[in-house]
Amino acid sequence: MKLSVLDLIPVRTGQTSREALLASAAMAREADALGFTRYWVAEHHNMSAVASSVPGVLIPFLAQGTSQIRFGSGGVMLPNHAALAIAEQWALLEAMLPGRIDLGIGRAPGSDPVTAYLLRGGAQGAGVDTFEQDVTLASALLGIGGDPGGSVGISISGRPYELRATPRGESSPDLWLLGSSDYSSALAARLGLPYVFANHFGMPGLEMALARYRAEYQPSEAYPEPRTLLPLNVVVAPTDAEAIELAGPQLVQMVRLRSGAPLGPQLSVEEAAAYPWTDAERAMADQVRAGWFVGEVGAVAGRLREVAERHGVDEIMIAPVAGMRETDPKDAVPSRVEALRVLAGELLG
Repeated sequence: MKLSVLDLIPVRTGQTSREALLASAAMAREADALGFTRYWVAEHHNMSAVASSVPGVLIPFLAQGTSQIRFGSGGVMLPNHAALAIAEQWALLEAMLPGRIDLGIGRAPGSDPVTAYLLRGGAQGAGVDTFEQDVTLASALLGIGGDPGGSVGISISGRPYELRATPRGESSPDLWLLGSSDYSSALAARLGLPYVFANHFGMPGLEMALARYRAEYQPSEAYPEPRTLLPLNVVVAPTDAEAIELAGPQLVQMVRLRSGAPLGPQLSVEEAAAYPWTDAERAMADQVRAGWFVGEVGAVAGRLREVAERHGVDEIMIAPVAGMRETDPKDAVPSRVEALRVLAGELLG
C-alpha cells in the first residue's frame, strides 16, 4: 500500500501563521523520510484558522529539505483562477521539482460566497460553467500526455493564437481531478484523468462515484488506466481514549463550520476537552467522528487496509487531524508526526 498526506495546516490557539507553516514543513520532511508518496495542501480563503491559501506559493517552502516525496494541491479551485495562470504556476513548480509535482483541481469555491465573488473579479459564477473547458486548457498547456512546454492553438474572435505555459519544462506534473459528486467522477472519466473523491469532507456517495468513474473511464495518452486514491481523516494514539481526546480540537472546528459559526483558531486538546457542547453539537460531532479513523494504531491500520481493499485502491491519503496539547511547541505538530511514523511502521514496513 502507498501512503500520502493531506495537510490542511490549521492555526491553533496562540500560534502564528509562520509557526503553523514551520510545523507543516517539518511534517513534510518527516513524511519524505518515512517513504510517503505525496504531500498535498489545500486552497482555503478568508479563514484565519487555516494557513493554506495558495498551494502554488506554499509548495516550494514545504519542499525544502526533502528528496523524493511529491508535492501537490488538494486542490486548486480552478474557477478562482485563469487556467493559463495555474498552468504557468505548475509549469514553474515542475521546473523546480521535476517529476515531483501534482496538480489537483477542483471547482468548489474554497471559501464563502462573498470571498469567492471577489476572487473571481465580481463575475457571478465565473469559471464554474467553463470548468471542463478550463481543465482541458490547463492540461494542454502543461503538456499532459503530450509535449511539455509546447504551444496550444486557440482562437479569440476568430483570430488564431499560439499559447504556451512558461517556463518550458522537460516534464509535466500529474493532473488529478477532485470532487464529491457524480459530475466530477463522470468528468474525470470522460477526460481520462486520475480522480479523487473528497471523502475527508464526510460527503456521501463515494462508492457510486468510484463505480461510475471506473465504468465510464476513457483511456488517455497520459493515463491509460483509471487512477484514484482515498483521503481519510485519521487520529491514532496508544489507546482509543487518548485518540478520541486528540480528535477533539478538529471536531470542534468541524461542528463550527457545519453550524455556520465563526472559525477561530483551532483549540488545544485541553480547551476542546472543556468545550461546552450542546446536545445538538455533541450529536453532530459524533456523526462527524464516525466517518474518521480514530483509535489505537493497530486497529486503525487494520481498518485502513480493509477500506483500501473494499474500494479497490492501493493508496491512502492520510489527513492527520489530531490536535495539539498546550505544552506542545508552537512550531511543531508532534501528535500528527507520530501518526505518520506509526502508520508507516504498520503499513509501509
